[in-house]
Amino acid sequence: MTKEEQIQDVLEQIRPALHADGGDVEFLGFDESEGIVHLRLMGACESCPISMLTLKEGIEKRIQNTLPEVTEVLAI
Repeated sequence: MTKEEQIQDVLEQIRPALHADGGDVEFLGFDESEGIVHLRLMGACESCPISMLTLKEGIEKRIQNTLPEVTEVLAI
């Protein structure tokens, strides 16, 4: 399984919770040289006041648990 597929797998696990709140996330890419995952927050997640908390404490930590080489997750 590629790193991108592993990231997508983690996002699929997180999606039900995001959908429950009217949001979603789109995987845009992974820069292996920098260790940065690029995502787009969609739906309610775009304007949610705690979306950065969700991004950093939820999504980023879950991805880093699977792929320790990920240094950061950024929303574009």
